[in-house]
Amino acid sequence: MKRTELNVKPLLLDENGNLVRQIRRRNRGATASQLSRDLYAATGTRVSRVTVSKRLHETGLFARRPAVRFPLTSTNRRVRLAWCREHRDWSMDQWATVLFTDESRFSLNTDSRRTFIWREPGTRYLPSNVREIDHYGGGGLMVWVGIMLDGRTPLHVFERGTITGVRCRD
Repeated sequence: MKRTELNVKPLLLDENGNLVRQIRRRNRGATASQLSRDLYAATGTRVSRVTVSKRLHETGLFARRPAVRFPLTSTNRRVRLAWCREHRDWSMDQWATVLFTDESRFSLNTDSRRTFIWREPGTRYLPSNVREIDHYGGGGLMVWVGIMLDGRTPLHVFERGTITGVRCRD
Protein backbone atom coordinates (compact mmCIF):
# COMPACT_ATOMS: atom_id res chain seq x y z
CA MET A 1 0.00 0.00 0.00
CA LYS A 2 1.37 3.43 -0.88
CA ARG A 3 1.91 5.92 1.91
CA THR A 4 -0.55 8.33 0.28
CA GLU A 5 -3.28 5.69 0.54
CA LEU A 6 -2.85 5.28 4.29
CA ASN A 7 -5.38 7.06 6.43
CA VAL A 8 -3.32 7.86 9.53
CA LYS A 9 -5.70 10.45 10.97
CA PRO A 10 -7.69 7.91 13.01
CA LEU A 11 -4.46 6.70 14.63
CA LEU A 12 -4.47 9.63 17.03
CA LEU A 13 -8.16 9.45 17.84
CA ASP A 14 -10.39 6.85 19.42
CA GLU A 15 -14.04 6.54 18.41
CA ASN A 16 -14.88 9.71 20.35
CA GLY A 17 -11.71 11.61 19.46
CA ASN A 18 -10.44 11.22 23.02
CA LEU A 19 -6.77 10.31 22.54
CA VAL A 20 -5.76 13.88 21.77
CA ARG A 21 -7.75 15.07 24.78
CA GLN A 22 -5.96 12.49 26.93
CA ILE A 23 -2.59 13.68 25.64
CA ARG A 24 -3.58 17.22 26.48
CA ARG A 25 -4.57 16.27 30.04
CA ARG A 26 -1.94 13.67 30.93
CA ASN A 27 1.37 14.84 29.56
CA ARG A 28 1.41 18.33 28.11
CA GLY A 29 5.21 18.30 28.19
CA ALA A 30 5.69 15.26 25.94
CA THR A 31 7.42 15.87 22.62
CA ALA A 32 5.88 14.71 19.35
CA SER A 33 8.58 12.01 19.22
CA GLN A 34 7.64 10.78 22.70
CA LEU A 35 3.96 10.74 21.78
CA SER A 36 4.80 8.80 18.61
CA ARG A 37 6.65 6.17 20.69
CA ASP A 38 3.80 6.03 23.22
CA LEU A 39 1.31 5.51 20.42
CA TYR A 40 3.41 2.68 19.00
CA ALA A 41 3.65 1.06 22.43
CA ALA A 42 -0.12 1.34 22.92
CA THR A 43 -1.34 0.34 19.45
CA GLY A 44 1.60 -1.33 17.69
CA THR A 45 1.23 1.11 14.81
CA ARG A 46 4.10 3.38 13.82
CA VAL A 47 3.27 7.03 13.28
CA SER A 48 5.95 9.64 12.59
CA ARG A 49 6.49 12.59 14.91
CA VAL A 50 5.55 14.88 12.02
CA THR A 51 2.16 13.16 11.71
CA VAL A 52 1.60 13.40 15.46
CA SER A 53 2.47 17.09 15.38
CA LYS A 54 0.18 17.76 12.39
CA ARG A 55 -2.75 15.98 14.03
CA LEU A 56 -2.28 17.92 17.26
CA HIS A 57 -2.16 21.16 15.26
CA GLU A 58 -5.42 20.19 13.54
CA THR A 59 -7.10 19.90 16.93
CA GLY A 60 -5.78 23.30 18.04
CA LEU A 61 -2.78 22.16 20.11
CA PHE A 62 0.59 23.80 19.55
CA ALA A 63 3.96 23.37 21.30
CA ARG A 64 4.61 26.51 23.34
CA ARG A 65 6.71 27.47 26.32
CA PRO A 66 4.70 27.26 29.54
CA ALA A 67 4.13 30.42 31.54
CA VAL A 68 6.24 30.42 34.68
CA ARG A 69 5.30 31.76 38.08
CA PHE A 70 6.35 31.50 41.67
CA PRO A 71 3.77 29.99 43.99
CA LEU A 72 2.02 32.44 46.34
CA THR A 73 0.43 31.20 49.52
CA SER A 74 -2.83 32.62 50.78
CA THR A 75 -0.80 34.46 53.45
CA ASN A 76 1.39 36.06 50.75
CA ARG A 77 -1.70 37.23 48.88
CA ARG A 78 -3.33 38.63 52.02
CA VAL A 79 -0.20 40.52 53.10
CA ARG A 80 0.35 41.97 49.60
CA LEU A 81 -3.25 43.16 49.38
CA ALA A 82 -3.03 44.79 52.83
CA TRP A 83 0.19 46.59 51.80
CA CYS A 84 -1.43 47.89 48.61
CA ARG A 85 -4.49 49.18 50.47
CA GLU A 86 -2.28 50.86 53.07
CA HIS A 87 -0.26 52.74 50.42
CA ARG A 88 -2.83 53.50 47.72
CA ASP A 89 -3.37 57.13 48.78
CA TRP A 90 0.28 58.10 49.21
CA SER A 91 1.45 61.41 47.75
CA MET A 92 4.31 61.82 45.27
CA ASP A 93 6.49 63.18 48.11
CA GLN A 94 5.93 60.02 50.12
CA TRP A 95 6.72 57.76 47.14
CA ALA A 96 9.89 59.81 46.46
CA THR A 97 11.39 58.39 49.67
CA VAL A 98 10.86 54.75 48.66
CA LEU A 99 13.47 52.47 47.08
CA PHE A 100 12.21 49.23 45.52
CA THR A 101 14.84 46.53 45.15
CA ASP A 102 14.86 43.22 43.41
CA GLU A 103 17.27 40.39 42.91
CA SER A 104 17.19 37.67 40.30
CA ARG A 105 19.15 34.49 40.01
CA PHE A 106 20.17 33.11 36.64
CA SER A 107 21.00 29.43 36.39
CA LEU A 108 24.07 28.45 34.40
CA ASN A 109 23.27 24.73 34.32
CA THR A 110 19.69 24.32 33.14
CA ASP A 111 17.40 26.09 30.72
CA SER A 112 13.78 25.49 31.65
CA ARG A 113 12.78 27.73 28.71
CA ARG A 114 13.54 24.78 26.43
CA THR A 115 10.56 22.94 27.88
CA PHE A 116 7.44 23.03 25.72
CA ILE A 117 3.86 22.02 26.38
CA TRP A 118 0.93 21.33 24.06
CA ARG A 119 -1.77 23.98 24.47
CA GLU A 120 -4.44 25.84 22.58
CA PRO A 121 -3.93 29.48 21.51
CA GLY A 122 -5.12 31.93 24.16
CA THR A 123 -4.72 29.49 27.08
CA ARG A 124 -1.23 30.45 28.23
CA TYR A 125 -2.21 31.39 31.80
CA LEU A 126 -4.64 28.58 32.53
CA PRO A 127 -3.39 26.72 35.63
CA SER A 128 -2.79 23.54 33.62
CA ASN A 129 -0.41 25.46 31.32
CA VAL A 130 1.66 27.19 34.02
CA ARG A 131 4.81 25.66 35.51
CA GLU A 132 5.66 26.79 39.02
CA ILE A 133 9.31 27.30 39.85
CA ASP A 134 10.79 28.08 43.22
CA HIS A 135 14.49 27.20 43.03
CA TYR A 136 17.48 26.94 40.75
CA GLY A 137 19.87 24.01 40.92
CA GLY A 138 23.59 24.31 40.38
CA GLY A 139 25.71 27.36 39.69
CA GLY A 140 24.42 30.72 38.71
CA LEU A 141 24.65 34.47 38.94
CA MET A 142 22.67 36.74 41.22
CA VAL A 143 21.90 40.30 40.14
CA TRP A 144 20.49 43.11 42.29
CA VAL A 145 19.15 46.55 41.43
CA GLY A 146 16.98 49.21 43.01
CA ILE A 147 14.56 51.75 41.51
CA MET A 148 12.93 54.84 42.92
CA LEU A 149 10.78 57.67 41.65
CA ASP A 150 13.67 59.72 40.26
CA GLY A 151 16.30 57.12 39.40
CA ARG A 152 17.87 53.73 39.96
CA THR A 153 20.88 52.11 41.57
CA PRO A 154 23.70 50.53 39.58
CA LEU A 155 23.24 46.87 38.65
CA HIS A 156 25.22 44.62 40.99
CA VAL A 157 26.29 41.14 39.85
CA PHE A 158 27.23 38.44 42.37
CA GLU A 159 28.93 35.31 41.06
CA ARG A 160 28.50 33.14 44.14
CA GLY A 161 25.95 32.63 46.86
CA THR A 162 22.98 34.72 47.83
CA ILE A 163 22.50 38.35 48.70
CA THR A 164 22.58 38.88 52.44
CA GLY A 165 22.37 42.06 54.51
CA VAL A 166 26.18 41.99 54.90
CA ARG A 167 26.78 41.68 51.15
CA CYS A 168 24.33 44.52 50.42
CA ARG A 169 26.05 46.78 52.96
CA ASP A 170 29.50 46.00 51.57
